[in-house]
Amino acid sequence: MAQIPLNQLDAQLQRGLRPLYTLHGDEVLLQQEALDAIRAAARAQGYTERSSHTVAGAHFDWSGVLAAGGSLSLFADKQIIEIRIPSGKPGKDGAGALQQIAKAADGNDSTLTIVLLPRLDKATKTGAWFAALESHGATVQIDPIERAQLPAWIAQRLAAQGQRVAAGEEGQRTLQFFADRVEGNLLAAHQEIQKLALLHPAGELTWEQVESAVLNVARYDVFKLSDAVLSGQVARVQRMLDGLQAEGEAEVLVHWALAEDIRALKRVKDAMNAGKPLPMALRENRIWGNKERQFERLLPQASDAALARLLQSAHTVDGIVKGLKAPDWPTDGWQALQRLALQLCRLALPAGR
Repeated sequence: MAQIPLNQLDAQLQRGLRPLYTLHGDEVLLQQEALDAIRAAARAQGYTERSSHTVAGAHFDWSGVLAAGGSLSLFADKQIIEIRIPSGKPGKDGAGALQQIAKAADGNDSTLTIVLLPRLDKATKTGAWFAALESHGATVQIDPIERAQLPAWIAQRLAAQGQRVAAGEEGQRTLQFFADRVEGNLLAAHQEIQKLALLHPAGELTWEQVESAVLNVARYDVFKLSDAVLSGQVARVQRMLDGLQAEGEAEVLVHWALAEDIRALKRVKDAMNAGKPLPMALRENRIWGNKERQFERLLPQASDAALARLLQSAHTVDGIVKGLKAPDWPTDGWQALQRLALQLCRLALPAGR
């Protein structure tokens, strides 16, 4: 039937309830809010009974799910069936069952089916079972809120509860501070926003009110660290390394992420030196998406000597995080990782900075 952008789901529900919805994405808060919105619309239309099924493992028995679609109780004439597939892989039997469920949804005004999935790769989204869900129902892709989008998201949520930050630069500084405190942890961000509604009345929030109220609940991962390093965001990189260390992340994993980027930069640069155009060199080294744009910006200003030094530094830090010592380098693994990350960060900064 249709793919519905998340921000248009409420408007679609007001126009009329579909018999089948598929929600897919890893952002728990946003998926739960979308699910709650569909449930509320269904309750308003007389769907009084609800059953939930969680698909666990390849040997899950789908017969109960299939039977539920045709078994209304004596006390309800409309029901909601929720099917959770945490792995995103229903298996062979599940694939067949989902295609059957999708076809049965056409014109069915007594059973509302909601399928809940994690983020799916391209191959899964082109598979027969997902195509069936998409063609017979409405699908909603739930993308994560990236760091660059977070201040605007926070401002939107504050506005929904009647609050706002100051206009101009002061307000932007407040939102950036808020975003730094909650990055990578949208559920906690939501809770911190709700807390401000409890602590302060509707209207304008000052920097001091936000600073004193919002806890540092940020969560980081090594892939976001890579993005920050390649963007030359020095302060954010230092903050993320401190956060990863505090969370007990393995030093070798952080080193792997940084070293992998350095090796990829060197491979693409070598290909360019051999006469290959940058787009072809990136494609052959499987550099896609946001990283592709970062490499396109960074490589023209990266000298062969600078990349060779980075590669040598990565080799040195590999030994340090495994317990070896190196002349002129910190013995502490995290300090060595910070120096390596900042070396790569400086390479990513625009010339002259």
